[in-house]
Amino acid sequence: MQRPLAGLTRGNLVTELLAGVTLLAIAIPLNIGYAQIAGLPATAGLYALVVPTIVYALVVSSRQVVASPDAAAAALVASSIGGLATAGSADYARLALAQAIICGILFALLAVFKLGFLANFLSKPILIGFVGGLALDIMVSQVAKMLGVKIDSGGEFTDKLVDLVTNLGTVNGWAVLISAVSVAALLLGRRFAHAVPWALILLVAATIVVVVGHLDERGVSVLGDVPAGPPTLTWPVIGWNKWLLLVPSAIALTLVTTAEGLLVSRAYSERRHYPFHANRDLFAFGLANVAAGTQGSFSVGSSTSRTAAMDQAGSRTQLPALVLAAGTLLLLLFGTALLEDIPSPAIGAIVGVAIVPLLGIRDFTELWHKDRFEFAVGAVCFLVTLFIGAIPGILVAFALALINLAKRAANPAIDVLEATGDPGESLLEGATEGRMTAPGVVVVRIAAPLFFANGSVFADAVKHAVTAPGANAVHHVVIDMEAVNDIDVTGAEAFASLQDWLVTRDVTLAFSRVRAPILTRLTELELLTDQTVYPTNREAIAELAPDQPTIP
Repeated sequence: MQRPLAGLTRGNLVTELLAGVTLLAIAIPLNIGYAQIAGLPATAGLYALVVPTIVYALVVSSRQVVASPDAAAAALVASSIGGLATAGSADYARLALAQAIICGILFALLAVFKLGFLANFLSKPILIGFVGGLALDIMVSQVAKMLGVKIDSGGEFTDKLVDLVTNLGTVNGWAVLISAVSVAALLLGRRFAHAVPWALILLVAATIVVVVGHLDERGVSVLGDVPAGPPTLTWPVIGWNKWLLLVPSAIALTLVTTAEGLLVSRAYSERRHYPFHANRDLFAFGLANVAAGTQGSFSVGSSTSRTAAMDQAGSRTQLPALVLAAGTLLLLLFGTALLEDIPSPAIGAIVGVAIVPLLGIRDFTELWHKDRFEFAVGAVCFLVTLFIGAIPGILVAFALALINLAKRAANPAIDVLEATGDPGESLLEGATEGRMTAPGVVVVRIAAPLFFANGSVFADAVKHAVTAPGANAVHHVVIDMEAVNDIDVTGAEAFASLQDWLVTRDVTLAFSRVRAPILTRLTELELLTDQTVYPTNREAIAELAPDQPTIP
């Protein structure tokens, strides 16, 4: 088993510690903003950086992935709990804790039963659409903060948008100025001095300006009182019906985090050449989420942006996560008074800039040029998530994934193979539809499992090859089975019907290159009766068309 803090040596200790300070500067302002997105107090975002971060760092196999609440997860928490309790209330906070605990249990089950592959159903277009819809919903709330406009941030997207537009007359000039300067500094800083913790610098500078100029008295909203003290052990006391109501949203959170988290873990492990264990990473997410739910925080996932920042800072271990936990704990113990006057417009600007890439504008553009159907899948998921809700969005995402899978499976690659006449070349080259490999012989290959979605398609393709205009009379059909790894009952019925059709036309049927498990399956399904099985296509043609001169 991999030891904790694998990869840490005396040679990289200083680099890792400095990366931890950078991570601390990045994570604190973002987590305060994400907690507000989730409808929770700032401490909920800070608590996630202590115990859950330590647990994850000591258990996970990835040496670089940073665990933390992110914008999409925070939005999903708000949208799923908002209908069950009022944001900011004690009931709302308890539901958020319970949701994190359920997520932790689900992650542990995925790890134990090795079910992480379920997240593969969330293809890239689906993730782009789902996360993009959540991001645009978040953006409305952040724009309202940046303008100093009061809206109901717990409402639906359309309600928030209407609130924002109808209340534009209440825009606060000082809030707009703070936001504009913050956005400009963040964008310019990211371009010309990426390593500088601009978010932290902006929060400090904006807070000083607000305090010195008494801008809170001029309508600029500030963070307010942040209770001091470390996270304490707790347990959400809610009714069983509430626990059950949280399960769908917890499943959505778990699947999205699994898809994104494992993808990021795998990418960095391959790039930096260290081991990656998917089930161990899922178990680490499970423990981190249980810790979050019992320590006053909310659902924890992977942070792609912070992981990238650590990679750029030269970090190759989880030591920066422990530095982050220690620094956040010190802030909670001794420095929460410093957070009270942080202006909300600055927080809105920081979160807004951070989530702009999540809107997926560039990704949607690429999908439009590469595959219009995949673009449509992402767009539908985006619209459903945005206008109907996150849970319907994830359900539609799975439905679209199955439709996309069925669409591709129902149209497999089916080739009619042609002999080239060159003894040095493969008999499989030069595939053209409706042409025979030798007089009276047709070899057909399907590059997919034979099942309910494509059985009739395959049968029709064989019939077309036999009756193709301009072809000589066909007396033998050979089915190349090399790429067939499964046959279901419906596919077998379509195959049996094809056999009957071939019999009526006095065409014999044979198989070639059949895998051993499929040979057994053909026998079980009673598809292998009088048919001959050939080791290769060349041997099949040599026997069925012995006078063919191109067969060596």
